[in-house]
Amino acid sequence: MAARGVGIDHATLNRWVVKYAPLIAMEAHKRKHMTAVSWRMDETYIKVKGKWAYYYRAIDKFGKTLDFMLSEHQNEAAATAFFARAIGNNGFPDRMVFDKSGANLAGLQNMKIQLILNGWFWLIEILQVKYLNNIIEQDHRFIKKLTRQMKGFKSFNSASATLEGIEVAHMTHKRQFEATGQSAFQQFAALAG
Repeated sequence: MAARGVGIDHATLNRWVVKYAPLIAMEAHKRKHMTAVSWRMDETYIKVKGKWAYYYRAIDKFGKTLDFMLSEHQNEAAATAFFARAIGNNGFPDRMVFDKSGANLAGLQNMKIQLILNGWFWLIEILQVKYLNNIIEQDHRFIKKLTRQMKGFKSFNSASATLEGIEVAHMTHKRQFEATGQSAFQQFAALAG
């Protein structure tokens, strides 16, 4: 940018991330490949304003990212909101694997009740097996590696936007929008275009 005569600093880049990362993430959800019907779901912790926030994530059995959401709380309402968002963006899974969290179980049960009340009779098999969730536990490492260096976020909105940008970059590395022969940069440029 300096070679082109544009003076920017880290605050400018941060404003760009907060403004454009959610838009790019929305486009990424539209363009990603179809996912498997067996999902892994888990949450991890991210420090926001000196307090722990909960970052919900879901991947399919092959490790492809399905959805992600930052929440201030780890409770039934947050889990229900995440499942509603994930199912809305990706369709219905046949199987959902998560840890022994009671909030996640209650959230998925709420989704099943809402589906039945709306006339959908889709059975989602629930597996609460710790070891089947290792694939998503390992996938958290990519997020943790980058956020650990940041030493936390100062606002919830900037944390959410930054994490959306990180997830989209991770999805390009997983080749979830790959057109034949495109590099990760070309994929990202297509999303931003």
